[in-house]
Amino acid sequence: MQNTEEIWRLVDARQDDFIALSDRVWETPELCYGEFASCAEHTAMLEQQGFRVTRDVAGIPTAVMGEAGEGGPVIAILGEYDALPGLSQEAGVAEPRPLPGAGYGHGCGHNLLGSASLLAATAVKDYLAKNGIKGRVRYYGCPAEEGGAAKGFMVRAGAFSDVDIAISWHPSSFSGVNEPISLANTRIDFAFAGRASHAAAAPHLGRSALDAVELMNVGVNYMREHMPSDARVHYAMLDAGGIAPNVVQAFAKVRYLIRARNLPELTRLIERVRKIADGAALMTETTVQASVVSAVSNLLGNGPLEKAMFENFARLGAPPFDDADRAAARAFQATLSEEDVESSFRRAGMPYRADVPLCDAIVPLDAKTAPMVGSTDVGDVSWAVPTVQARGATYAIGTPGHSWQLTGQGKMPAAHKGLVHVAKVMAGTALDAIQDEVLLARAKADHQAKLARSPYVCPLPEDLQPPIKMSA
Repeated sequence: MQNTEEIWRLVDARQDDFIALSDRVWETPELCYGEFASCAEHTAMLEQQGFRVTRDVAGIPTAVMGEAGEGGPVIAILGEYDALPGLSQEAGVAEPRPLPGAGYGHGCGHNLLGSASLLAATAVKDYLAKNGIKGRVRYYGCPAEEGGAAKGFMVRAGAFSDVDIAISWHPSSFSGVNEPISLANTRIDFAFAGRASHAAAAPHLGRSALDAVELMNVGVNYMREHMPSDARVHYAMLDAGGIAPNVVQAFAKVRYLIRARNLPELTRLIERVRKIADGAALMTETTVQASVVSAVSNLLGNGPLEKAMFENFARLGAPPFDDADRAAARAFQATLSEEDVESSFRRAGMPYRADVPLCDAIVPLDAKTAPMVGSTDVGDVSWAVPTVQARGATYAIGTPGHSWQLTGQGKMPAAHKGLVHVAKVMAGTALDAIQDEVLLARAKADHQAKLARSPYVCPLPEDLQPPIKMSA
């Protein structure tokens, strides 16, 4: 307990600098692989705090790593800082009010994510130095979680090869250990090529690539009835072939995001989608070229680390939100439906309470949650090293992820308090892993047992390089 309280004090002592870092990143939202200003802010903070800095991790210009300490176990704390398109919003305003500019916004809270992780790493660094303890802590600034699979490329490049334990978190409505369930996924671009012609005078001479895309979409829609219930398939048109309806479109491109419970299921589903694309090309007498953009694995849990993290949550208690925070949260809840709020409680495995706008209790480790069906590139790290993730309450219960409401709450006092709160949990968990040899051994044994049953196979094609111009 004494060690825990000491590292909490170290977090508190540094919190103002890292809250300011989070706000600066919020103010310069950047899309995946384009986070140059955000990465520069994190790099400058690493240098200011005395970390040994490695830039361009895995050949990615917006990935950075800072290390401190000597000898002992290596503990990685993962951060992110990418934003999303179309989610710009004025801070603290509970009605849609986009800011001028490109329209980007931190609608998933990654400005908080990176800053809290770096705060935790800094507190661990300070604790090790103050107490003369052997051990190394690393902060990994990871770009492009939103669709770019940067951590997968980093794993493939060996960036985590000597790491003993990895710790991360994500902003949420509730605080607790993240249930290690996510969907493996891949993004594939299907580019159809046909033949242009005059749509009225000589339609018989044309071969429509747009028709091929539409037929592919119809085929995938029919497939949905006959795929696993927890799989997901989404698509977005990247190029519809032009704006002239009197020209048969000679080129069209669609991006498919295919998700499944694990990598074997994902591989089977991908093959089915590819066959549908081939069939659409055959029907329209066009050709199709499929190009993988990115891919991530499902999460691999670690029981010993999850128990250790929960014990830190239990000692710390709920985030210290006050009446002003709750009043501000209610203003954002007023923009949501009752279903939004009820669904948030249900996903967390917590009883619905209409009078509670912000988290006031830690989610039990054995809560009967409705599992996350999203995806994260933390999944690939979890196959490389024993990994544990927290959920940190930073916004009003019911707030949808990837929404303007979440962007609007990203600089509010509740978000700042949640940032500091979860940094204490991560720092305490890291300290446990460094000082408790039994915990470290159990975590590694748990990880190795899972790999023995199902070895890791990187879902990224060997020749695929990080799509660093993905958002250009």
